[in-house]
Amino acid sequence: MEIQLWREILEPYSLAVDELLIKFNHVQRAFQKANDYCPIELVQGRVKTIASILEKAGRKQIPLDKLEEQMGDIAGIRLICPFVEDCYAVADLIRKRTDMEIVSEDDYIANPKESGYRSFHMQIRYTVQTLQMPKTIYAEIQIRTLGMNCWCTIEHSLQYKYRGNVPEELSRRLQHTADGMIATDKELSSIRDEIQAAKIMQQEEDRIVSDILVTIQNLYKLASRREAVRMQEEFFRIYQEQDLSRLKHFATELDILAEGYRAQSLY
Repeated sequence: MEIQLWREILEPYSLAVDELLIKFNHVQRAFQKANDYCPIELVQGRVKTIASILEKAGRKQIPLDKLEEQMGDIAGIRLICPFVEDCYAVADLIRKRTDMEIVSEDDYIANPKESGYRSFHMQIRYTVQTLQMPKTIYAEIQIRTLGMNCWCTIEHSLQYKYRGNVPEELSRRLQHTADGMIATDKELSSIRDEIQAAKIMQQEEDRIVSDILVTIQNLYKLASRREAVRMQEEFFRIYQEQDLSRLKHFATELDILAEGYRAQSLY
């Protein structure tokens, strides 16, 4: 196949990668602007080289005139996430989009390959507007954690170096490393759950404290200054104990007290 023809074939794939990079980077920025936790740490993309396409076509016995139909990863996007749970959250975000059609999904996180490879794959159909006409192409989206990506990068380098015939000892060590990565991902997820729980408790405490301070401020208007100062001192004492249940109880009692003074003021 002539070089010029290869360029014509690959141009829509290059355009698709450029557009998808922009779109997923926008998703990342949207989370950041909203001051919300972003499940995407890094966005990467590439178009397979001609050499890589030919190598895979030979290995998979794909005729050159069937490349675009049977090779779904000529265009590839990789989304790197901090935690395993984020991979599934990102996959769900993609499912809800209307600008790309999901063709298939392969969960190699829950079901790793024999080599230890772990990643969540989504094959999509995506339409780009070329100079001549719209063209729909296949692309692959890989979603993985930082640990998975590190492992996959090493494994890919070894496969390239040994041309798919990695020595048994290296394969065994690689598998052992994959097991370690799984354990690390699980431990990080556990730590993340504890952080999230602590964050929720902190947010609840902040809300309760804010409500208490507003109520005490109103007491200065509804009750005597002495009563308001007494409740303010009680609040500071309980707050220093860092007991959320006692803080909630105090907030409830304070609301009842303030409501009583509010009712008196109406008469």
